[in-house]
Amino acid sequence: MKFGIAIFPTDYGIRMTELAPAVEERGFESLWVAEHSHIHVSDRPLGPTGAPLPQPYWHTLDPFVALTAAALATRRLRIGTGVCLLVQRDPIHTAKLGASLDLLSEGRFLFGVGGGWNRAEMADHGTAYETRWRLLRERVEAVKEIWTSEEAEYHGRFVDFDRMWCWPKPVQKPHPPVILGGNGPNTLKRVVRYADGWMPNRGDVLSRIPELQRLAREAGRDPIPVTVYGETAEPAEVERYLEAGVERIIYYVPSDGRDASLRRLEELTGRLRPYLAHGS
Repeated sequence: MKFGIAIFPTDYGIRMTELAPAVEERGFESLWVAEHSHIHVSDRPLGPTGAPLPQPYWHTLDPFVALTAAALATRRLRIGTGVCLLVQRDPIHTAKLGASLDLLSEGRFLFGVGGGWNRAEMADHGTAYETRWRLLRERVEAVKEIWTSEEAEYHGRFVDFDRMWCWPKPVQKPHPPVILGGNGPNTLKRVVRYADGWMPNRGDVLSRIPELQRLAREAGRDPIPVTVYGETAEPAEVERYLEAGVERIIYYVPSDGRDASLRRLEELTGRLRPYLAHGS
């Protein structure tokens, strides 16, 4: 079992150059950052679950900048987007950002991606909510093509480019793992089609893992790693996920300043110490 820490990296929160070494020193395997480019004032009251949307959503740093700081402040810690809103990003620039980050981190980048939920946010990027999942697939495929081909070429409905040279290439081969977020009706099929892992953020997860692995077998694939977001870090929770075959559990620390983040990190370290002591 691997354990990760996640945060909304903000302009008023703990610096990544302090948080990342603290996470690494305590034995965690990875550090993940969320992404939102902006939030409409009209969207502030309610988030994707209907709950009030907290302030970190419109104060997040760019994830690739935040993770570069984390990578350069650590030696072993894996660094990941949880998730990158690729439906709101240019795939060519994103391919270069991801490959550059993988190079600077010496192969520690994990590329979590998702379709997003905020209609107004993605509309400002020219993205239609109704077709975002097909757009995401094409952009993921295009990024992987750029990462793995000397002369990359892709022709789809939403992404279309002729042969190009684009360096650097990632250190990880064939490319950094693409881990798809979400837990909708068609998510598992999408994971099997174009992702290397599944990272549901809410809803019924454990009962769907057997279905995911059945779909993987039917597609001729090996078992697909599953990353989940934990809540309590109590032994019962960890054991439940272990029994279900989960590969990684991620726990959030707050964005409300240095002290709050480090307090939560210490609390999680104490609860998970028996597992962290055996390595991740």
